[in-house]
Amino acid sequence: MTFVLVAGTTETARIEGISAAGADPAAIAMTPTADAEILQKGRLVNAPAVPVSPTGCPTPALVTRAVRELVGFDVEVIDAGLAVEPGITTRPVASDPGGDVRTRESVPDAASLWERAREIGEKLAGQSDERVYIGETIPGGTTTAFGVAQALGVELSVSSSLPENPIERKRAAIREGFTASEIEPGELAGEPRQALRRQGDPVLAGVAGLVEGVLSSEVSVTLAGGTQLLAAAALVRHAGIEASFELATTSYVADDPTASVEVIAEVLDLSLTVTDPGFAGCGHTGLERFGTGEGKEGVGMGGALALGKRRGIELSAVRDRTLTLYDRLLGDP
Repeated sequence: MTFVLVAGTTETARIEGISAAGADPAAIAMTPTADAEILQKGRLVNAPAVPVSPTGCPTPALVTRAVRELVGFDVEVIDAGLAVEPGITTRPVASDPGGDVRTRESVPDAASLWERAREIGEKLAGQSDERVYIGETIPGGTTTAFGVAQALGVELSVSSSLPENPIERKRAAIREGFTASEIEPGELAGEPRQALRRQGDPVLAGVAGLVEGVLSSEVSVTLAGGTQLLAAAALVRHAGIEASFELATTSYVADDPTASVEVIAEVLDLSLTVTDPGFAGCGHTGLERFGTGEGKEGVGMGGALALGKRRGIELSAVRDRTLTLYDRLLGDP
């Protein structure tokens, strides 16, 4: 099987208080690059630092990498508008970061990005005899996911990488974007590429295109993530694709009262797999932050945990390996 990470950046992440992906605003643009390098190499290459929140919660990339080291699976990284070029091999679909969701067009070339990703998806399906897992990393991505869902008329309530979801800030940003785009909620139902163009980000375009390409080759798909990938699933459904696929996420997202995971998964006819990583009360200061609702999902963590369980890997082994990675990359908290 193949694990695909779609990595990119967007100007939306610069909105104050939107994302916890990085300890400070200057670090946010580096986060997807670091995530991709950690997942692929188990270390940093071009990125200057491992992403951590202001309270010390590490990037979920450590968890996904831990599962990879225990299970062994191929990783492909899709460059969907990275601001900082990683020191690893990637497959590009976008040359520029996404714009600000508050403007008229946040992804002007959404249709071409979707098509490039679809072609990659077809190729990757030809290399996989089992299943393709698709994860994402993009700071500010829940805000653009919220905007895309609203444009399609899907009542998705998104989660957050922060313990307290800044949902009002997200709503305010989306309202500005709808005004600038001169559209109303639900107006772009059945027009997923236009919804991406007006309210999305290049990572969502990449994920949607990949899903279409893989499913067209009759290979199974697992969306490895949370509410951002529910927005990608909504795009796929509004493109008229009816094939079955799965969302695999963490209990931190599924149990988030501000997120509508189970409801929207049912609306979109997705099978849902939820895994509790068990970091709450694990005795490690940094990793316990996951259990407080910080960094709930990302970099394919939920999908990787589901994959590990399917391969017979105990969650305790995943936690131990994640701790080892934390100490190796960040030192004792």
